[in-house]
Amino acid sequence: MLYDYTNTTPEGVTNITDTAIEAANELINAIVAVEGPNTIANTLLPLNEAAAIIEAAYGQGAFMARVHPEAAVRIAATDEEEKINKWGIDVVFRSDLYAAIRGLTDSEPEATPEHLRLLDFWMRDFRRAGHELDAEQQAELKTLKQRLVELEVAFSANVDAYSDHIEVTRKELDGLPNSFIDALKPGDAEGTYRVTLDYPDLFPYLQNATSRGRREELLRKKNTSVVEENRPLLEEALGLRRRVAQLVGYDSWAHHSMDVKMADPDRVERFYADLVPRLKEKVKAEHDKMRSMLAEEYGDDTLQQWDINYYSTKIRRDEYGVDQYDVANYFPLEAVIDGMLDLTAEMFGVTYVRQDETNAWHPDVYLYAIVDSETDEHLAYFYMDLFPREGKYGHAAAFDLVAGHTNLAGEKIRPVAAMVANFTKPTDEAPSLLRHDEVLTLFHEFGHILHQTLTRAETVRFSGANTEWDFVEAPSQIMEHWTWEPDVLARFARHYQSGEQIPQEMVGQLVAARDVNIAAASLRQAYFGILDLLLHDDAEKRDLDALDREAYEVNELPFPEGTFFLASFGHVMGGYDAGYYGYLWSKVFGDDMYSRFQSEGILNPSVGRAYRSVILEQGGSKDADTLLLEFLGRPPSNEAFLANLGL
Repeated sequence: MLYDYTNTTPEGVTNITDTAIEAANELINAIVAVEGPNTIANTLLPLNEAAAIIEAAYGQGAFMARVHPEAAVRIAATDEEEKINKWGIDVVFRSDLYAAIRGLTDSEPEATPEHLRLLDFWMRDFRRAGHELDAEQQAELKTLKQRLVELEVAFSANVDAYSDHIEVTRKELDGLPNSFIDALKPGDAEGTYRVTLDYPDLFPYLQNATSRGRREELLRKKNTSVVEENRPLLEEALGLRRRVAQLVGYDSWAHHSMDVKMADPDRVERFYADLVPRLKEKVKAEHDKMRSMLAEEYGDDTLQQWDINYYSTKIRRDEYGVDQYDVANYFPLEAVIDGMLDLTAEMFGVTYVRQDETNAWHPDVYLYAIVDSETDEHLAYFYMDLFPREGKYGHAAAFDLVAGHTNLAGEKIRPVAAMVANFTKPTDEAPSLLRHDEVLTLFHEFGHILHQTLTRAETVRFSGANTEWDFVEAPSQIMEHWTWEPDVLARFARHYQSGEQIPQEMVGQLVAARDVNIAAASLRQAYFGILDLLLHDDAEKRDLDALDREAYEVNELPFPEGTFFLASFGHVMGGYDAGYYGYLWSKVFGDDMYSRFQSEGILNPSVGRAYRSVILEQGGSKDADTLLLEFLGRPPSNEAFLANLGL
């Protein structure tokens, strides 16, 4: 039975969390009170059930911090998110639970391979919680970790709550279509318009506005947001992370973070050392071309960050005939969703059923059930919350609300997930029309949803997308490839007014323009990842401005003086700390997996079924390297990744 969000209150969010923590603690107290030997049945499975209870409470309560329209509910939910995260720390620091888990053996006849893997992971957690330290050091470690939770939750809440805008004249909207301008709110001064930092405003303006000065102003405003609030939180967190790593015997926080990932700091440094020089060589021609265009248009050849999106868009439009707003006419949101669902239903052997009654947190939210197309077995539910509103999570992401797992009664509990995004909302005059980059975002996030909902894992720990953090993006990145396939786009891309199928010429132009300034875009991703690593090395003291400037050099552009984008860089305080490299790292695997589709048929259902059973259904129940070997039939390779970058 799905949860009814329509009556959510601040008090209700608090009660949900408190009730869940009490129930989970009862299970754990029963584990440590076991008389006789600890077993899978009386120890590991109840611990798994406790995790399921807490995750469901997050989905009903703390998740509301990201999406609920009422500020009071969001504030209460933020407090409950902190409470849940601190509970997780308390559990792993319990010496009595450590003793109970340590008493388990790996030779129990009822233990499955997944149970044994879970046991290994719990023992790793206990080691990282300092159970081999003396009491004083472990107490310090626990205090540090609890403080880190407070800092990370506060940082994210500040980013989500922040809003700002610039006010522009009609002249300063030159380059933008009427459909964009008509959707803007009026400014305070007569005849002006508000361009906000929300994605549906921010990116189109940076990509299309001919007013270079206002583009700069908007990007600077974005990259100086919440500095006063979040800079001290980040600085404190970096110091605490370094001390945590020291206490448990790691050279740095990067080593601590990557101990539970595919990579290690040395491998990541080699990855960048091999990739970045090739990209820098390639970007020279890209920058030279844009400098020439800049000099011709503005009489200035000093290329800046706020010029990159603008000239990338201009090149696509002028040289390839790709006007993103003309293209968007063929991508009405509802049709894109239907096309995406039809494609993945065919490929992965599922059926989607849209639900009339959502009982969701907002009327705009969609709800779907997923059913196995061969057995009619109910597999999962997922929500889609796709339009911006005040106080809502400002990016695009997928969230687990209920973990797929087997409960203590042996019943299969089916997962529930939610996609949160910020696409242009439909109006009375027109539906929501997606630019192609937004189509790509939709497919990307749905890759996460599929990973979360098609799981067959027995345990919460390995359910769905609970894989190594530097593999988790691969199942979403593989989905992006379909948005560039002419045969796929022909299935659903139709003009929202005439119903005309997207012209093959337009698709060809779109695909041909795919790699415009690809080196510049890839170097920007490398910049984020390198900066993240510099923040988390073994240095005792850090000058954040100097580190930002050092990492920024990879872009081969002048540093934007007076900015501090780290204050709103949610990844570094939201789970991707010493892990942002994973976006490029996992793209290697996403591209490699898609190469099997390219080889055997991009719309080949047998490959889709294999992908579902090996990658999506197994989740984190095996190492990612093992899953890749099973699906590819060989060790993974970076050949497809480099080829896609033109290297």
